[in-house]
Amino acid sequence: MSEPRIQPFEDAPANDAPVRGFLHAPANPAAALVLTHGAGANCNAPLLVALAEEFAGKGIAVLRCDLPFRQLRPHGPPRNEAERDQQGLRRAVHLLRAKFRARVFLGGHSYGGRQASMLAASAPGLADALLLLSYPLHPPKKPAQLRTAHFPSLRTPALFVHGARDGFGTFDEMAAALQLIPARTHLLPVDSAGHELLTPRNRAALPQAVVSAFASFVS
Repeated sequence: MSEPRIQPFEDAPANDAPVRGFLHAPANPAAALVLTHGAGANCNAPLLVALAEEFAGKGIAVLRCDLPFRQLRPHGPPRNEAERDQQGLRRAVHLLRAKFRARVFLGGHSYGGRQASMLAASAPGLADALLLLSYPLHPPKKPAQLRTAHFPSLRTPALFVHGARDGFGTFDEMAAALQLIPARTHLLPVDSAGHELLTPRNRAALPQAVVSAFASFVS
């Protein structure tokens, strides 16, 4: 298999949310994945780059993209911009489906994954499956403030990847929350990892494990 190409990707229509990032495009991809970042990062986050390279090496095209809020501001968290960010994700999915005419998956890290899941809950059938990395189940040290209101409406299969030391939710809390989701789900635990998931020790093994688990999940 030839090396996947990595090229800038931008689509900014006048009357819709813009899509901007980098496309990892193997020859004749079997599927495609829209992958986005957390509230404090951008599409160049090491976790996203490592996963995009691994997925593309396995024949799945990946668009790692900046959410609309990040396109407006290079630093800082979103400011009540969830609706616009979800519009950007929706457009990214449509663009990849038109480009590759294959299954399209949707995923993201932390805030990006939460927006992906909320979009999928409101738009069943938009994506073929979800890859949710470090889902921010609740704010750190505030377990009562669960971010699960949309889970009972989520009918898109979802693979959750979660670190053992993630302050946004324990394994037990995540497992309980997943019971609210009517779609098929799976929780992939990552030992000795926090919210960022990628560590110096697991840098080589983690992308392989995530891609392998997701390939099995969607097969």
